Amino acid sequence: MKPEDLCGTPVIQAKVRPGMTVNELVEQYGNTRAYNAGSLWRAVNIYENMLRDKDAVKFFGLAGAMVPGGMGGIVSDLIDRGHIDILVSTGANLTHDTIEAIGCKHYHGTEICDDVLLREEEINRIYDIFLPNDAFIKFESFLQEVFESLEKSQKYSIQDITHLIGEHLNTGILAEAAKKDIPVFCPALQDSMIGLQYWLFNQTRGITVDAFKDMSKLIDRCFAAKKAGAMLVGGGVPKNYIFQSMLMTPNGFDYAVQLTGDRPDLGGLSGATLDEAKSWGKLTGEAKGQTVYGDATINLPLIVAAVLERLED
Repeated sequence: MKPEDLCGTPVIQAKVRPGMTVNELVEQYGNTRAYNAGSLWRAVNIYENMLRDKDAVKFFGLAGAMVPGGMGGIVSDLIDRGHIDILVSTGANLTHDTIEAIGCKHYHGTEICDDVLLREEEINRIYDIFLPNDAFIKFESFLQEVFESLEKSQKYSIQDITHLIGEHLNTGILAEAAKKDIPVFCPALQDSMIGLQYWLFNQTRGITVDAFKDMSKLIDRCFAAKKAGAMLVGGGVPKNYIFQSMLMTPNGFDYAVQLTGDRPDLGGLSGATLDEAKSWGKLTGEAKGQTVYGDATINLPLIVAAVLERLED
């Protein structure tokens, strides 16, 4: 056997120049196809195909501190463009989205600092992002007012709660989702400041929120889907909630892109490969999937920008 019989196509050395577009840069990644540059290029191709597929229901999983890191605007723009049909998020991202939407800000800080001093000054740190406690005071007042519109006679789902919050906002992920009637599921809403605020509100109200009520609506969408695709930013609860819902049907995801910094060899779901998901039937055997390892605040904007550029051609 000759060496060339075992080798693929040659690596083409990347070329960059002033004024390149994002997609032109990504195409250079496609020339190298090495390491995570090649993974990102393949992810762009899969995400483009997913968005072009009119039969595919488009899921988006949002985990990690993406809104404090400035990624919330990308997600709300994707909803506005019709590129998200179903959003599943952590409660923390929806909390920070609401904080931004009511006029509060996250601030640039540093990871090397005196955290005890920050505590004394009532400043909360998310790695190198700072958020003063004043934001949570305004957040609490806003949410308590929103929750007052809930009726004791009604049984609400968590998605009803996220929609209600979005209806009271003018900008951000929840506002855009409410405007476009895109469901926002948050299976671990209790694990967030929104959950804590609801718990405080409901101490004397007796209003029922049925955490299982969401599952029927979501699984019905999975049964009805001719095809499905998922963009997964991080892993955790949103990733599993999306995948397990499709697992209940005879179907599987046809497209999947996963952005994660976690390793697969530790056994956690956030680092689990998409090939592993095929063993469960979460993805079809023929599904196109790609994991891109690294910081999602770098990779998500690159992938989205490149695909938007392609869709405009």
